[in-house]
Amino acid sequence: MQTLMDVATLKDRLDSGRRTVLLDVRWALGDPHGREHYLQEHLPGAVFVDLASELAGPADPARGRHPLPPLGQFQASVRAWGVRTGDVLVAYDDSGNMAAARLWWMLRNAGLTDVYLLDGGLAAWRAAGHQTDNGEWQTEAGDIVLSDGAMPVVDARRVASWAKQGMLLDARAGERFRGEIEPVDPRAGHIPGAVSAPTSGNVADDGRFLPAEQLRDRFTSLGVRPGVPTAVYCGSGVTAAHEIAALTIAGFPAALYPGSFSEWSNNPSNEVVTGAAPYAEGTAAD
Repeated sequence: MQTLMDVATLKDRLDSGRRTVLLDVRWALGDPHGREHYLQEHLPGAVFVDLASELAGPADPARGRHPLPPLGQFQASVRAWGVRTGDVLVAYDDSGNMAAARLWWMLRNAGLTDVYLLDGGLAAWRAAGHQTDNGEWQTEAGDIVLSDGAMPVVDARRVASWAKQGMLLDARAGERFRGEIEPVDPRAGHIPGAVSAPTSGNVADDGRFLPAEQLRDRFTSLGVRPGVPTAVYCGSGVTAAHEIAALTIAGFPAALYPGSFSEWSNNPSNEVVTGAAPYAEGTAAD
């Protein structure tokens, strides 16, 4: 099952009239102006997807900053984007697919298989010299029926002992993993036993994913192995989906911890450690 679609393939699909739903997930931590960015420029025919309201439920200390929404609510959103049974879906953003991967994961988890990330996103489309559009794209409601549970997930209880049986990857920036800074969550550091694997290492300078072989080398160097269970978290379960996409390209299945560090760090009974090593005695953060 392919994860990525390149610009040339997408352009060919659109030119040939094959039904393709483009989903623009313009979002970044600290930038609440995704819709404005979309209105200024987007791929022709793309529908805006609001990550905060359509790809997440209300923030809850017990579930994290971006908890997964109920299935019924998500299905209503997907239908509002005009998605019909059998459609090919292509998600993108303008930040190396760091946000769009959340939608890719959710759609795959909902049982859809013809779901792709546009490799390189809006920047790659621009670089190829293709036309962009502005304003709001109107679409008729779709009829898609979603399921749930097609992608593996883990909860805080399982994450607490995960490193004893497998690999736990932290997809946040290294300085947040080490506890040097923490811009949004109540405690700085990482989950005991986790290994730092920032999502920035999944892509080249142009925002495209690294080739599968390079991604395999990257994750193998971090300790990921075939047959060893791998789970991923980030701050709130958004960029962790990007890591899972990269792992999928590399040939490694991985589970998502949806609540991620925002859930973990809000529970005072959960230990948080600092420093560069996966775990060091005596480094628990208060």
